[in-house]
Amino acid sequence: MNQTKYIKLVGLILGVLIVNILVLSPGFLGVEIGRNALSTAFAITLLIASALVLLYGSYVLLFKQPVVLPVKEVKTHEDYVEALNHYRHVKTLEEDIIFALEQLERLKKKKATLLNVLNQRFDASELSYKKFDSVTYEVEKLFYLNVRSILNRLGVFDESEYLSVMSQKSTKFSKELLQEKRNVYNDYLSFMKSSLDTNEEILLKLDKLLLEISRLDSLEPGDIDNMPCMQEIDSLIKQTKFYKQ
Repeated sequence: MNQTKYIKLVGLILGVLIVNILVLSPGFLGVEIGRNALSTAFAITLLIASALVLLYGSYVLLFKQPVVLPVKEVKTHEDYVEALNHYRHVKTLEEDIIFALEQLERLKKKKATLLNVLNQRFDASELSYKKFDSVTYEVEKLFYLNVRSILNRLGVFDESEYLSVMSQKSTKFSKELLQEKRNVYNDYLSFMKSSLDTNEEILLKLDKLLLEISRLDSLEPGDIDNMPCMQEIDSLIKQTKFYKQ
C-alpha cells in the first residue's frame, strides 16, 4: 500500500473517531446508551454506522482494485501519476515505474519554475515569452508522449510469463522459441529504459534552459533561436516528430 493510501486510511479513522467523540462525549452532545430510548437508539446507530464506514473504507483502500483509466483517456498530470501507480505491483519493473513517477514530479516543478521565471522577466504578450512558452509546451508534450508509450507497454506486460521465460529452468519450449520469447521481453525492458532516458534528457534540457534564461541581462526576440539550449530542444523535437507509440 502506498503512502497516499496510508494517509487516507488514517484520515478516515481520525474522522470517525472525532465524530464519535463529539456525539458521545458528556462534554459535547452527550448522547449515551441507557439514558432514554431515543438516546440509546441514536448512540447504537452511530456506533454501527461508524463500524460500517471503517470496514468499507478499509476495504476500498486496502483491497479493492482501482478502476484503470484507459490510456487514450489519460490526459492530465494527475491521470499519468494514477495510471503509473496502478502498475507499481509489477516487481520486475517497479524501480522503473518509481523513477517514472519521480520524473513526472520533477517535470511539474521545473515547469512551474520556468513559468515563474518567464513571468518575472517578460510580459505575457511579448514575443520572447510566447517563444519560450511554446517550446516548453512542445517539450512537455513529448515528455507525456513517452509516458503514454510506457503505459501502453505496461498494459500488455505479463510478469508471470516473463519470469517463467527468463527462468533458466524453463523447459516448456525449444531453445530457439525460448530465445525469441526472451528477446521480446528484453525489448520491453529496453523500451522502458529508452523512454526513461529520453525523459531524463528532456528534464536536463529544461534545466539548461532555466540556467540560460537566468544568465541573460537582455534578450532580443531574434536571439532566442540562437540560444544553445533552444537549438538542442528544437533538435530533440524534430528527431521525434514522427515518433510512434
